[in-house]
This record gives sequence, C-alpha cells and structure tokens, in this order.
Amino acid sequence: MAGNGVIDYSVRHESFERWIQTPLGRALLASQRAVLDRELYGLTGARQLQVGLSHRLPLASGTDFAQKIITCPAWHAHMPESVAVCDSDELPFPGDSMDLVILHHAADFSPDPHQVLRESSRVLRGEGRIALIGFNPFSLWGARKLIFRHRHGPWGGRFLMRSRMEDWLRLLGFELENSGTYFSTLPVQKPVGSSQRRERLSVRGTAHLLPTGAYYCILARKRECARIRTSAPWRKSKVISLSGSVGVSSGCAGHSSGRVGRESSEQEQ
Repeated sequence: MAGNGVIDYSVRHESFERWIQTPLGRALLASQRAVLDRELYGLTGARQLQVGLSHRLPLASGTDFAQKIITCPAWHAHMPESVAVCDSDELPFPGDSMDLVILHHAADFSPDPHQVLRESSRVLRGEGRIALIGFNPFSLWGARKLIFRHRHGPWGGRFLMRSRMEDWLRLLGFELENSGTYFSTLPVQKPVGSSQRRERLSVRGTAHLLPTGAYYCILARKRECARIRTSAPWRKSKVISLSGSVGVSSGCAGHSSGRVGRESSEQEQ
C-alpha cells in the first residue's frame, strides 16, 4: 500500500504472480484450469480473450478459437505477440470483437471491479460467453484474509462476493449458465510431496455442495443479438460524375464514345 493510503495494485499483481509459483499456488491454478477445460471444452469462435494478472498463466487450452489473446497489466521482456499490456478496466479492443472473455482474478485486483465487468461486456459480442474467476470471501481463505494483516499473494485481492458479481452480470444483460465454488484446500503451504497429491486431487475440478471453496467460477452468456453490419444504401443523388471511366482503360472509353457518336450521326441522317 502506498504512503498516502492508496493501494498500489502493481505491487499486488507482482506478489500474486510470485505466489502462484508456490506449491499451493500451482495446486490452485491446476484446479482452475481443470474447471475451465471442462466447462469450456469444445467452444469455437474467432477470438478468445483472457484478462488477468500475468501472461504466464494461460487458461482454457481445450477451446478452439482462431485467435487467443491474453492481457496483463505490466510489460515483461520476451512476451509473445498474442499478449496485450493494458489495465483490465480499459481494454484496447473494439466493441463486439470477442467470442469468449475469461476474467482470471481481474476484478479481485482492480481499483474498479465493476468497470472491469463493463469493459468485458463491451468487447464481448452478442451471445458470447464470459467466465469469471474470483476468490470466495465465505471460505477459509477469506477468513485468513480477515485474520492476517499482510496482503501478499491472493490475500491482496478484494475477495468480492459471488452473489454481487452475479447481480452485476445480470444488470449488464447476462444470463447465468453455471456458478459454483471450488478448491476446499486449507490456505497453508505444505511439503512438496503432499502438494503434489493435492494438485492431483484438484485436477478433478468438481464444484462443492457447500459454497465454501477458495474460489468461484461463474459462466454467463451475453443475451444480446450480435450486430449485423450492412452496407450503405445506394443513393443516386450522391453519385458524382467523373470525366472518363474509373477502372476502365482509356482505349475502351474512347472506343465507347466513338460508337455513341456514330449512332447519333446515323440517327440524324
């Protein structure tokens, strides 16, 4: 946190990216990948956009999109061409240009989470899907955030309520398709051997009966017809006369004018 009381989200982004490389972080990421691979498997389209905190954490590998774009808030050396550096609440893409948008803790680590959802809705085409992943405050992970004062790793995020995110999506014209919480693992680091067993269990990616998982995943569809771009109507009054022919050789144009001249002289005779 900055000295004037304003949260420095760039520091928290870097802290989360380092934490995700720990055994507990890798187990969490494995669970999230399993959930999205199952829920989004087989989806096709033109463009898939993942809005997150790091370009090193790709998700939804089972989808079939012609172009997959990832955004991250900071530039790093040797970044692939498919990565765009931008804030999650100000996306540099035109409206109705994406078929799938994945928000990977983007709202958790943003000063304006509602604007993150609005921007995602703006770039998503009608009938496109959004997958939102966020930390669950009603979990042991949320309890740890309240108890401990440090804000490293995931505990630097907002831990927004799932019901609030669902309400915001409905207000933006989305229809919920699926919503659940996942990963009931204790928020503590464990030895490497036990963490490997934990990763194997997390790959199942099944939702819990009780809403107490460490994170939630919300799938929703944008209920808005995709815009159909039509060509401008042909208006004769707007046609400008040009001397000569556009796209026709001068020889052809001269031959045509000569033929018209002969026809006119024959009619006069």
